[in-house]
Amino acid sequence: MSESLSQVDPVQESVSDTEVEEDCMNLDIETLQDQGINAADIQRLKAAGICTVKAVQMSTKRMLGRIKGFSEAKVDKLKEAANKLLDSGFITGLEYAVRRQRVVKLSTGAVELDKLLGGGIQTMAITEAFGEFRTGKTQIAHTLCVTCQLPVNMGGGHGKAAFIDTEGTFRPDRIKAIAERYELDPDLVLDNLIYARAFNSEHQMELITLVAAKFAEEKGVYKLLVIDSIISLFRTDYCGRGELSERQQKLNNMLSRLLKISEEFNVAVFITNQICSDPGAGISFVADPKKPVGGHILAHASTTRLSLRKGRGEQRVAKMFDSPDMPESEAVYALSEGGVIDSKE
Repeated sequence: MSESLSQVDPVQESVSDTEVEEDCMNLDIETLQDQGINAADIQRLKAAGICTVKAVQMSTKRMLGRIKGFSEAKVDKLKEAANKLLDSGFITGLEYAVRRQRVVKLSTGAVELDKLLGGGIQTMAITEAFGEFRTGKTQIAHTLCVTCQLPVNMGGGHGKAAFIDTEGTFRPDRIKAIAERYELDPDLVLDNLIYARAFNSEHQMELITLVAAKFAEEKGVYKLLVIDSIISLFRTDYCGRGELSERQQKLNNMLSRLLKISEEFNVAVFITNQICSDPGAGISFVADPKKPVGGHILAHASTTRLSLRKGRGEQRVAKMFDSPDMPESEAVYALSEGGVIDSKE
């Protein structure tokens, strides 16, 4: 690896054609003033985490109507203005294939794991990793925070990262050690990462709104959003079957917001998930009685799902649990001081 890499801010680079296209697609919310939307209403939209014209298109009229001061007539005018600026109708498959060229794949640090994922964690998608403790979920998250800052030809995205921590597992020292593995300046890597600790599920949603505003403020700069873990605070805040329906609805709203953010700002959303014992597994003779938490809501929202488990010795095994473009397969990896690596066994 080039020695000069550690001397340069990994995020600073000339704007590419792809980034120019993203700027065209993600117009600032302020451009709606040209369509007759007043500045006060635009500030209300930004306070609700709607910072681009694309975000207005992605929001339902019902959702916009919940914003204080927005009448039905005002919402209709807002939608009409957004649709004038951005076309939201049909395009050809070829045109969509061109848009998909914006997708960046971020390396996990292990070649075999990257192969399993088709090159790495994809932007414009939610990738979920679930498994029991010590399978490497958080270590993959830490490694991605570093690799996303690498040049594209080295498995990165030349972008910054955002980390929402719900379990108190984020460690700056781990980021520094992984940065040193890639011969990057540890302090510079940490400076290119924003961090927030969530204390309850409502706060978690507020942080997602804030991070969307940050992505809009620095368009094209961020390439990764990590939430470790997505379900932890929901399991704490909603207890028992009586609150299960409300929990799942809140979780659904959050996941829908995350998917929109991933497409709106072309970032990779990486979420970790916990597992629980399946009491009915013994009856149906299921080989593994453990299953990911979150039910069908989380299963349908995640674009790609990885099942992680412990292997022999220091080995860890990742299984492609669900993916729209990759076959079911397995990859072996290991954990080291420098993050996720290929297994030597």
